[in-house]
Amino acid sequence: MDTGYIGVLTLRLEMPWVSNLKEKRALVRPVVERLKVRFPVTVARLDGLDAHDWELIGVTTISNDHEWIEQTLKMASDFVAAGGEYRVVAEQQMINSLSDFMNSDSDREYSGDEVDDGLD
Repeated sequence: MDTGYIGVLTLRLEMPWVSNLKEKRALVRPVVERLKVRFPVTVARLDGLDAHDWELIGVTTISNDHEWIEQTLKMASDFVAAGGEYRVVAEQQMINSLSDFMNSDSDREYSGDEVDDGLD
């Protein structure tokens, strides 16, 4: 039985008419911020940060309802595609069961009490 799902959407935005990073950030940053406000998602600028004509953004959400994740990522994708001076040239969506993540390390047993504080 699956306890939940995590959905990830990646979008490659291209704007070949942009000539510098400042101009590109002025186009990309607002859409990233609006996504965070409008939808229950986390958004990150993933790649192309030093390129002036393209960028890869990632959108993720988590829920116990697979269909809700599909709908949320679809609405986020449509929102990005409809609202900017850029072209969405590539899109990838992936939804995985949380049990896949929890069972991915079969050599380690999770007790629920463990916390990795990164101080080791």
